[in-house]
Amino acid sequence: YSNLEYNLSAGKRGSRYTAVEDILCELSGAEAALVVNNNAGAVLLCLAALAKKKEVIVSRGELVEIGGAFRIPDIIESSGCLLKEVGTTNRTHLKDYRQAINENTALILKVHKSNYSVVGFSSEVPAAELVSLGNKHQLPVLEDLGSGTLIDFSQYGLIKEPTVQDTIASGVYLATFSGDKLLGGPQAGIIVGKKSAIEAIKQNPLTRALRIDKLTLAALESTLHLYRDPRKVVNTIPTLRMLTEPIQGIATRAERLKEALSQDVNEGLYAEIITESSRAGGGSLPLQTLESRCVAISIKGISAQEIERYLRAYNPPIIGRIDQGLFLMDARTIKDEEIKLIKNAFATMLEEQSNG
Repeated sequence: YSNLEYNLSAGKRGSRYTAVEDILCELSGAEAALVVNNNAGAVLLCLAALAKKKEVIVSRGELVEIGGAFRIPDIIESSGCLLKEVGTTNRTHLKDYRQAINENTALILKVHKSNYSVVGFSSEVPAAELVSLGNKHQLPVLEDLGSGTLIDFSQYGLIKEPTVQDTIASGVYLATFSGDKLLGGPQAGIIVGKKSAIEAIKQNPLTRALRIDKLTLAALESTLHLYRDPRKVVNTIPTLRMLTEPIQGIATRAERLKEALSQDVNEGLYAEIITESSRAGGGSLPLQTLESRCVAISIKGISAQEIERYLRAYNPPIIGRIDQGLFLMDARTIKDEEIKLIKNAFATMLEEQSNG
């Protein structure tokens, strides 16, 4: 039984978004919130509800392609809006937006480049400046944050990413971001912003087509509640814990894994610890490299490709990567309690090899 759309206090039908809307507003500082099935859907819905058959202004440097070869221009077209490109790939100025505004303009869209970065001779217009321009012309500003984060990663020595709180404080009409990736929850598309805009979006027929299910809502609600304690959230959500773990802990875990494989498995296996870099992946922190320690493994008579295939087919699957003929396991992504499981997998592999 679930009270997904049943208001327990009122004894009548309620909204499925109640469980997450209040806490999203609390965490982000927004007036209202809505959740759909993914961030591409969130952007599509916002555009369809607020700018259909009208022009949407976007910087050329922000016309990104996301996973699965889906592109921002395609999403704008599918929403029924008209794309108005401004600026160049590497430089866009406020005057470019200003000169593009006409009687058919409905919205200014800013897209965070979550999965790539333009470096060198480049510039983009901050959201706050776009908001100021939009206010002068009574145009809403929508910012697609992509991965999105409620944590300032710069306090952990990582590259600073715009937080959802910062974006809302800039005055944008709406902001969208993913529930997974840097947030660390289930796949979802989260929309936060002005109450009038959220109410208009809720009335759009696409909202039902893109709505989120009860299991995802429950997982998202649980994840968001963890953010009420910023000191604990980074140690509780696996994504945040892996991103922020100090190198000392990673090095210690690598040593434990190396010892478990070297001493307890077989003389035919050779393991060494090497310094490597981890990456956030998943369209997040494109410039960020994280110092890490990997256990590089080679086995006499078994190629790195064979090791990879065997472990990938193991129950549960164990995923590593191949570099210069060695099979690597990044200690940043391994839990302490998983070392025994990895050791057993290698032992089983070697036993099967010796038995022919």
